[in-house]
Amino acid sequence: MLFISTSGVLGRYIQLSVPIIIGVRAILACILLGIYCYYRNISFKINKKDLPIVLLSGALMGVHWVSYFYALKWSNVAIGMLSIFTYPILTAFLEPILLKTKFHKIHLLLAILVLSGIYFLIPDFNIQNSYTLAIGMGVFSALAYALRNLMIKSKVAKYNGSLLMTYQTAVIGILLAPVYIFADFSAIIDQLVPLVTLALLTTAIGHTLFLLSFKNFTVTTASILSSVQPVYGVIIAMIFLKEYPSLSTVFGGFLILTAVIIESVRNYR
Repeated sequence: MLFISTSGVLGRYIQLSVPIIIGVRAILACILLGIYCYYRNISFKINKKDLPIVLLSGALMGVHWVSYFYALKWSNVAIGMLSIFTYPILTAFLEPILLKTKFHKIHLLLAILVLSGIYFLIPDFNIQNSYTLAIGMGVFSALAYALRNLMIKSKVAKYNGSLLMTYQTAVIGILLAPVYIFADFSAIIDQLVPLVTLALLTTAIGHTLFLLSFKNFTVTTASILSSVQPVYGVIIAMIFLKEYPSLSTVFGGFLILTAVIIESVRNYR
């Protein structure tokens, strides 16, 4: 979680356009994950019937990354990270619709708790306010992430997690290929160190360690632990970017994370 939490600070720190950041991140992460799979003797073969789902979920992952980084650019690390942590509650609403599971009434109460948290994050409801747009983009990012997770859920038990991430980062890199035509490669070279850090530390190592943790924890327990991400992200931003969240942001974040933890614990029990 500490490694994955660096995405917020790196997203704010790297001085490139969002599509370029995500495109380069995806390509570098794909190469690193591909090398990891090769040396672990993980087969790259995916059944033809499963391939459309894997590729479409990769596209949704790309939408999630791009919109999340726009949320970071338009606001700060605290608001960017907290707004995407609405995804567990969005997942709770989407899962009964998409996977035909039972809907639980407590999710309505948790949704109200999350909406209350978002209310405290927004300084005002003016759509011209960059923070308001950032929160909207963050919630949209959370929606894309929730859809991606539900879509790929059935494939995680069948294929290695790093292999799935390799395919998904490849899809993102290919979809964003047109933006490379207009890219300033000298600027990319100047930002290469934080870009490699984002691809290696945040994406390849962070997500691989997270998947490996499933050997010792249930997915739900790991999800509860993942709630510490915004806390780590805010602390890292305070140290490296001197970004200090307002009291309303802290309170709004507390409400959102409380809803996430309640849902995770309820599901675990």
